[in-house]
Amino acid sequence: MDIWQLKIFQKVIDLKSFSKAADAVHLTQPTVSSHIKDLEEHFGCRLVDRMGKTTLPTGAGSLLYTYARRIIRLAEEAEDSMARFMGVISGKLALGGSTIPGGYLLPRLIGDFKQKYPGVTLSIEVGDTRQVIDAVLDNRLDFGVVGAKVDQGGIVQEKWFADDMRLVIPAGHRWSGKKGVRLAALQKEPFIIREKGSGTRQSLENHLAAKGLELGDFSISATLGSTTSVIQGIKSGIGVSILSEIAVADDVKAKNLEALPLKDMDLRRHFYLTYHKNRTHSPLCEAFMDFLRDVWKTEFTLTI
Repeated sequence: MDIWQLKIFQKVIDLKSFSKAADAVHLTQPTVSSHIKDLEEHFGCRLVDRMGKTTLPTGAGSLLYTYARRIIRLAEEAEDSMARFMGVISGKLALGGSTIPGGYLLPRLIGDFKQKYPGVTLSIEVGDTRQVIDAVLDNRLDFGVVGAKVDQGGIVQEKWFADDMRLVIPAGHRWSGKKGVRLAALQKEPFIIREKGSGTRQSLENHLAAKGLELGDFSISATLGSTTSVIQGIKSGIGVSILSEIAVADDVKAKNLEALPLKDMDLRRHFYLTYHKNRTHSPLCEAFMDFLRDVWKTEFTLTI
């Protein structure tokens, strides 16, 4: 058994496929199968089951997977620490981002970071706030950036980037051109909301609760699973919604949508650097988090 075999095994389990794992590690499928067979012979038991097109771990495979992730992570931390000791930041960093930071903010900043540290590889996993936090707790991600403050043991959150949410309406709506809309009027309008677990939804619920209101007080026309789908729903006339100003900037410029303030509710929220309380950060992780902190300290604003 060696670390390379464990990395291949982890990919097979993560991707639930020998062929996808082979593509990910740039090997042929027979070579991947051979490495898995070597591991099975080493431990004297079956590690994976092929269920049609899906590959799943056996009980023994699930146990080994837990240790494989820990071993691989420790090896990566050793590589990063030695590089840091030698004055070089390098290695791989797995980030998580909820819809807005993962889709709009982090990708714009990674390029600047890589100019400073060209030897690093960064990946972003985009999901809702709950999914990102679960992945951080499960050590599948080094850290995340999410759009809601959560009450979760084992998690630390630092306030990072400020975001203004707006009431988003389609072009030609009767409220078009208004300087703002009151909550009472919005309560009567067909309203699209995000799914449970979304930072946008949680932030909205928190703002409403401060006003003694909840989503049930609105005329909900649809619950959709992403910011993109909500935007399409607004354009299609399903209803209006409250979304990040950043997310709708291009459509507002193109005059497909309008983004209005609510007259009687401040919709500002923050994104949070979110990481595991008990996990030691790699030097690369610390460097990127410091980079993001510095971005905020310099009052970084996106051109939208």
